[in-house]
Amino acid sequence: MKRVLSLLLAAGMACSLAACGGNTSAGDTAENTDQSAASGSDKVWVIATDTVFKPFEYTDENGDFVGIDVDLVKAIAEDQGFEYQMNSLGWDAAIAACQAGQADGMIAGASITDERKESGWMFSDGYYQTTQTMTVAADSDITGFDDLAGKTVAVKTGTQGAAYAESLKDQYGFNITYFEDSPTMYQAVLGGQTVACFEDTPVMAASIKDGNLALKILEDTANEGQPYGFAIFNEDNQELLDMFNAGLANIQENGTYDEIIAKYLG
Repeated sequence: MKRVLSLLLAAGMACSLAACGGNTSAGDTAENTDQSAASGSDKVWVIATDTVFKPFEYTDENGDFVGIDVDLVKAIAEDQGFEYQMNSLGWDAAIAACQAGQADGMIAGASITDERKESGWMFSDGYYQTTQTMTVAADSDITGFDDLAGKTVAVKTGTQGAAYAESLKDQYGFNITYFEDSPTMYQAVLGGQTVACFEDTPVMAASIKDGNLALKILEDTANEGQPYGFAIFNEDNQELLDMFNAGLANIQENGTYDEIIAKYLG
């Protein structure tokens, strides 16, 4: 749901994954290490992710990096017996790290699209189906796309929300302003700089609820949506993709997946 950076950005990254801030070491637990040893492999897979994409990855009130994606990787690693290190880099930097070979895979609420596949993304099976919707201020009189003519909406650069807005722009005659992160985009709507924003529905719902934001989702504006997938960018990492798919199927069957989703979405 976000743009693919060029390799120039990847080459210009100023720090390695190990040195960048915001890293978590969920895969460095004793349990994961023991399982890795049992499988006869000392490979530590490096998995890149976003920094703030609640409820899929974010830092909670205790300072712990948590979320659906974080818990899914942990459960899948335990099921498959591999060791990993998850690095919280931000969306753009996560893509760049994978493209540059500094990370083996990426999980960050990335929608599976043909465009991304054609540009080199290799996706797992889908692990969560989502839609994109339009959100307005709680006291807004905008009820749908027809009310947007001549007005400006906000989107997060490179996301599926942005792509959805772009697909409607000419038909409904509105303008688009781009932001680099979701919180700033929300503030643009709250502050009246824009009349609406387009965002992934579960992310928007969690942000409104947890942040007590004076915003409302117009449910009748949802698109058909796409599934999220785990991604690799190098065929040499196919083993990791295969383990993700196998582990995902197992945790869906044994109920762990449903427990994770319920934990964050109710």
